[in-house]
Amino acid sequence: MATTPTTAATAATAALTGAKARRAAALPRHVAAAGRRADSVRCSAVSPSAPTPAPPATPLRPWAPSEPRKGADILVESLERCGVSDVFAYPGGASMEIHQALTRSPTITNHLFRHEQGEAFAASGYARSSGRVGVCVATSGPGATNLVSALADALLDSVPMVAITGQVPRRMIGTDAFQETPIVEVTRSITKHNYLVLDVDHIPRVVQEAFFLASSGRPGPVLVDIPKDIQQQMAVPIWDTPMSLPGYIARLPKPPATELLEQVLRLVGESRRPVLYVGGGCAASGEELRRFVELTGIPVTTTLMGLGNFPSDDPLSLRMLGMHGTVYANYAVDKADLLLAFGVRFDDRVTGKIEAFASRSKIVHIDIDPAEIGKNKQPHVSICADVKLALQGMNAVLQGSTSKKTFDFGSWHNELDQQKKEFPLGYKTYDEEIQPQYAIQVLDELTKGEAIIATGVGQHQMWAAQYYTYKRPRQWLSSAGLGAMGFGLPAAAGAAVANPGVTVVDIDGDGSFLMNIQELAMIRIENLPVKVLVLNNQHLGMVVQWEDRFYKANRAHTYLGNPENENEIYPDFVTIAKGFNIPAVRVTKKSDVRAAIKKMLETPGPYLLDVIVPHQEHVLPMIPSGGAFKDMILDGDGRTVY
Repeated sequence: MATTPTTAATAATAALTGAKARRAAALPRHVAAAGRRADSVRCSAVSPSAPTPAPPATPLRPWAPSEPRKGADILVESLERCGVSDVFAYPGGASMEIHQALTRSPTITNHLFRHEQGEAFAASGYARSSGRVGVCVATSGPGATNLVSALADALLDSVPMVAITGQVPRRMIGTDAFQETPIVEVTRSITKHNYLVLDVDHIPRVVQEAFFLASSGRPGPVLVDIPKDIQQQMAVPIWDTPMSLPGYIARLPKPPATELLEQVLRLVGESRRPVLYVGGGCAASGEELRRFVELTGIPVTTTLMGLGNFPSDDPLSLRMLGMHGTVYANYAVDKADLLLAFGVRFDDRVTGKIEAFASRSKIVHIDIDPAEIGKNKQPHVSICADVKLALQGMNAVLQGSTSKKTFDFGSWHNELDQQKKEFPLGYKTYDEEIQPQYAIQVLDELTKGEAIIATGVGQHQMWAAQYYTYKRPRQWLSSAGLGAMGFGLPAAAGAAVANPGVTVVDIDGDGSFLMNIQELAMIRIENLPVKVLVLNNQHLGMVVQWEDRFYKANRAHTYLGNPENENEIYPDFVTIAKGFNIPAVRVTKKSDVRAAIKKMLETPGPYLLDVIVPHQEHVLPMIPSGGAFKDMILDGDGRTVY
């Protein structure tokens, strides 16, 4: 779904003079056999095409380029050659050699999270906020299985990640050895590709391929599993071994044909009510997208993954569509006669009842992944290509036209502006009770919409999507496809590592925050400017909302506080944060919110603000699962009996 920062054609021809591979990888899912030559490409589609020179010998690395070193050191040097400067790694018995090698690296810093799931979500936050490949390292067995949720999350959201796991020695594989898990098999369906390295000589090629696979085409996670005896084996690395991915490279989409782009523009010219439906696939195309909108005047709505790819404060922005999207965004899609779907996958939380979604529209679908074309909704025109190249091509046609075609969608704009006036986002207030939407609005105002925002999953996630202003790509970090609670804090920490000096705010719910609360240790030790804004309603808020709406408010294990004393706030996040030596404050009155958020933002380093909000509040608008625009719910909350 996501676009590549460089074109497939450029990637496939970035030359690296190489010799034949010394041997073939000997495992399932490994690539082509020994001796087969392939076009050689640099290890990452987002890194320079010129090879990185070998680092000079140092006291920690006394060997000359032609002298043997451990497989673990070859691995770390391979990461350096792929431009890696930060890794997120937690040590264990099967990965100790990798950690020892990391201590010898002059350029790579390890950021020690306190749980493998935390480190993997941090690698995701790093990648989402920077566009660079995020790297995490874990030991075998439980260390490796703790990466599973983050790998599934990265696959669904098209996040470029490389996960490296230690494995038991080769002779012990398949014997149920201590901390042995067949992680290649476990992750087969939730990674873009994975490897089990059985030959130390394959490490440079495998790492290069892993980074290229992760960052080219539709990005995704790649896992590299390395037995401990391979890490310990001495070898002289062969750095110019070419990649062997002829089938994959051949299938990478080509630049879009000009005649197809002209056909799309003809449809735009014939339409009266066009809408741009923009997803996470446009994360690398923000500038081109804004220019296309300037040239055409087409209103834009984004998916949850697409937030920030078009500025949400632009007059032509309809903000988010879908289950909890704005009325006017969903209205526009329902009434449109042309839907331009760029870098999207017609997810069920966007479409609802698929037959009723954009039922009046001709649909143009541009996506880099051929599997997404026609998977859920059949388009009238489809282009399998990098969205960035497609937008560049259409912009060039529009700007180069001698007749300079102008589009007049004024009446459509007026119709949508009227919808914005009639159905703005809004919420009720109750004296000094803190509405969660209000807290996010204050945060937006005080940060001027410039902070990087990470979230957990639930009601707070939707309110953060609705009420914060996203002005640029990679500003919004959230587990969209998988919906993994516990994502917010570690992802915020990873984003802070990738963007030094930038304020990062984790807008979290008490349920999500508690799932990876141990990572307060990491942000304190590294003194990262991560601000945690907990919207604490003592419940699993989104599940409670569904209980209110569809289960007669019957509470089925959704209360997270202390049943013996429901008047106390439990657990006490302020006390817990102070145990990590992180300043923390709790607010319970609306009149205190602004000053509290201002203090949070002004305090150097990490900070936790526990905002007590009512559990009766509902995320609105809401289209029930499987519903259509006509089924949209606009009012009500947990104070009402349904």
